[in-house]
Amino acid sequence: MFTSRLARAAAGKCGGSERSGIIDSGPDEAERLDRPLPDAVRQRVVAAAAEVIGALPLDAVPARLRPFARFERRKRRKLGAASIAAVLEGDAAFRERVAAGLRDAQPELVAAVAAGERPPAADPVQVAALAYLLRPRSWTEAVEAARSELTASASASQEEAAAREIGQLKRDLADARADHAADTDRLRADLRALKAENAELRRKLHEARTRARTERERADALAAEAAEELSAARDSTAAAGKELRRMRTRTERAEAAAEAARRAAREGRNVDDVRLRVLLDALVDAAQGLRRELALPSMIERPADAVRGVDPGPPTPRSLPGRALADDDPQLLDRLLALPRVHLVVDGYNVTKTGYGGLPLADQRARLVTGLGGLAAQTRAEVTCVFDGAELDAPVALSAPRGVRVKFSPPGVTADELIGELVRAEPPGRAVVVVSTDREVADAARRAGARPAPSRLLLRRLG
Repeated sequence: MFTSRLARAAAGKCGGSERSGIIDSGPDEAERLDRPLPDAVRQRVVAAAAEVIGALPLDAVPARLRPFARFERRKRRKLGAASIAAVLEGDAAFRERVAAGLRDAQPELVAAVAAGERPPAADPVQVAALAYLLRPRSWTEAVEAARSELTASASASQEEAAAREIGQLKRDLADARADHAADTDRLRADLRALKAENAELRRKLHEARTRARTERERADALAAEAAEELSAARDSTAAAGKELRRMRTRTERAEAAAEAARRAAREGRNVDDVRLRVLLDALVDAAQGLRRELALPSMIERPADAVRGVDPGPPTPRSLPGRALADDDPQLLDRLLALPRVHLVVDGYNVTKTGYGGLPLADQRARLVTGLGGLAAQTRAEVTCVFDGAELDAPVALSAPRGVRVKFSPPGVTADELIGELVRAEPPGRAVVVVSTDREVADAARRAGARPAPSRLLLRRLG
């Protein structure tokens, strides 16, 4: 009901309030407070304004307060207090709307405050709030009077609380004195009992000391005998332990040496076997390719060899494939991939950043590895793609296609160093191609016996 009265007052009567003359904001509008409003007065003013905001149409609410108009009343007063206070201070029309809403609820008090009067029986906080909204002549005096009354009331409350606290402290002091007297009497009685008990304990202690002295003398004699026996046992144990440690050390060293020898022999044999097998496969494939290229006869005759005919002449030097191609020759990579048992080593990020460096690193890796999978399926070459592990924030789960080996350099090792290790691990004589535009990588590959190729040729081949 109060909200409906505020709405009617704000919508209908506010406009007429300027004509009625109750709110006079003429010459006293320039009056300003030297200090901020008291908290109680400010809360009362903000509460009245929050009621009016909820009752007004949205287009009649100031633009700064419209976000709070849809809030619940208490939430509106809590969250929009600062904005409401600022608008009330600077927007006279909004103050008049709030005052118009209070006029129906308290008409006599509003009329008295508008006339510059302060009813003695009225709440000083309510009078100060109405004076702040209506702004009659000397309205600041009403606010300061409310401030003085609130300060005096607070002082009186503090004095009353201090008097109550002093009385309570006096009663507590009397109780403490009574308790102290009772405790003193009880402690005196306990002291007399303790003295008697102490005398009895002293007598028992003297008897115990006498018995303990006798037992100590006996124990000293037994301890001397036991010390002699223990010293002899320790000497024999120390000698045995020393000999045992010496034998154990020799045994551990022998076992470690034997295990190291076995491991070295096993690892050397495995590495040598793998390198020899790869080299033999490369030599066999190279021999077969050379036989096919030179059209050399095979020692095994086939049925078609028995049929007479005119065979073509031996190939001329011009019909043989080129022995040396430039690095920028488009046919270089195809010729190299046609070599038997060729091992293609790719500098991953060097290729991706040359071709599609604008993509994220994960997309660069996926695109390159997918393309290398198709290349491995077409040429049947051994493909190893190396990425720099320093570019990663965490381990990467990358599914490599069949025929492609993906390696990330470990911490403290660059991708260039890992490529060098891969090239040096191959047996001499095997065809190894290193794809990178890095001059240092290319020079290191060439010194290790591998054939470097620029990244753009691989990108063109994958495209």
